[in-house]
Amino acid sequence: MSETTTLPRQHQTKQPGTQAAMHPEPASAPQAAPNRKKLAHKVALITGGDSGIGRAVALAYANEGAKIVIVYLDEHADAQETQQLIGEYGGECHLIAGDVGSEAFCRDAVAETIATFGRLDILVNNAARQEPCPRIEEITETQLEKTFRTNIFSMFFMVKAAMPYLVAGARIINTASVTAYKGSPQLLDYSATKGAIVAFTRSLAQQLIKNQIHVNAVAPGPIWTPLIPATFTEEQVQHFGANVPMQRPGQPNEVAPSYLFLATDGASYMSGQVLHPNGGEVVNS
Repeated sequence: MSETTTLPRQHQTKQPGTQAAMHPEPASAPQAAPNRKKLAHKVALITGGDSGIGRAVALAYANEGAKIVIVYLDEHADAQETQQLIGEYGGECHLIAGDVGSEAFCRDAVAETIATFGRLDILVNNAARQEPCPRIEEITETQLEKTFRTNIFSMFFMVKAAMPYLVAGARIINTASVTAYKGSPQLLDYSATKGAIVAFTRSLAQQLIKNQIHVNAVAPGPIWTPLIPATFTEEQVQHFGANVPMQRPGQPNEVAPSYLFLATDGASYMSGQVLHPNGGEVVNS
């Protein structure tokens, strides 16, 4: 059924009803053909794909047959290790280093993706930065702008650059955060960008639904990534994730399945939504 299909008039007199009497019958068989990789022939561009959640997503996609482009800042060793791991899965991976806070770089990264693999099917906007600051008075203009440029401006830039190449069925998946819903007194500017990402996701989904391009997000809770020891003190790291119901931080490979689901045919009836792999915290989604 297309998104504009209307159903024939029909009624059954007894609940819960019978499927055999429906016309057309509901589609129940798996959407993917048996023994076919879920992302075969797809190309995915993942920002911040060198490590952490981005690496886990890249490996999950490669394992399902996608070709991967990883955009990262300057963590060359991490990026090369991710590329090697993808190769061990039998996949292809292209690396692009640069600052996603620059619109010109984002345009170039998308152009390089097309030049390398000829298409773009999945855009994962995952790159982010955070810098703890206990008082709003201590957040400098420089820090504020850099956080917004990296975390949310980059998503506008990447989507704008990708739009000429995204066709019906394409997926845009944005990384939000539990802090968008709960807030964080130590990460005021970071949390503000994550709230903006939720609104961006919902609004862009409405704008692109006519193009049959699906836009969703994932809002992880405390996940063990390089950003954590690069952000917090040794003592804070020692207790990281202990305050969620599961009383532990999550691993990137516990988050990646959410991104994989949103990239596949299994999420064909979802757009403008946010998934919450967050260790059991209940938030208003």
